[in-house]
Amino acid sequence: MTQTLEREKARPASVGLLWRVIPPGLYGRRASMLVERSAVVNRRAWFVLVGGAFEPMLFLWSLGLGFGQMVNAVAGPDGRPISYAAFVAPALLAASAMNGAVYDATFNVFFKFKYVKLYDAMLSTPMGPMDIAIGEISWALLRGGLYSAGFLGVMLGMGLIFSPWALLALPAALLVAFAFAAVGMAATTFMRSWQDFDLVQLAVLPLFLFSTTFYPLSVYPGWLQAVVTWTPLYHAIELMRGLTLGVVGWGMLGHVAYFAVLAAVGTVVAARRLGKLLLD
Repeated sequence: MTQTLEREKARPASVGLLWRVIPPGLYGRRASMLVERSAVVNRRAWFVLVGGAFEPMLFLWSLGLGFGQMVNAVAGPDGRPISYAAFVAPALLAASAMNGAVYDATFNVFFKFKYVKLYDAMLSTPMGPMDIAIGEISWALLRGGLYSAGFLGVMLGMGLIFSPWALLALPAALLVAFAFAAVGMAATTFMRSWQDFDLVQLAVLPLFLFSTTFYPLSVYPGWLQAVVTWTPLYHAIELMRGLTLGVVGWGMLGHVAYFAVLAAVGTVVAARRLGKLLLD
């Protein structure tokens, strides 16, 4: 009894607060083990892992260099005219972070959960549902970050980086990927069959097409502008455009806060749903 009290006194206050927010049965601080496992499994499937990065690059080359030749200029975030390639590139950077994170946190997680029964085996170890959620989200985050880093390199090579603020574009892309991965994994816990993944495409495709990826917000009617400004990819695109073009203001913190809240809510929902489905 005395030793137990001494350990409780020695435990940092932040850890005690953590256990009050997250019950001990949900989190065993072993999420890194799942990330390590994913890295080992994908070691020989590296082409599949990086293949998704080519899609936004092809869009950039076809639209920026092809369609962009027919467009003189587009209004940038501050109203100044910029080339169409410079307008589209940051949006495709945000889209690459979204795609890499969403597809890894949905299809991959669903297969492990429903068919391989991997998570059932993991819960027989010191790992808990929160470890699984954080581990899978972290792996999806790394994949989205890999896509974003490669795309940033292409933008730099094409001369589409116009500000030193672009150094923050990669951390911003990681935050975007984290938020989309968390929400994607939370949504996956509600899916019952592969047919439900049509809903994932139904959500991702309109985001990609209408979140000012290819056109300024001003071309939409007023009611659609109001809808678009609430979508997560719109906030990601605004964040990326501001950083790569050097149009930075306090309003950027609103975009960061949007994704921080989205990531936190998605992670908690995913962990609680996994706990309910795997432990009940």
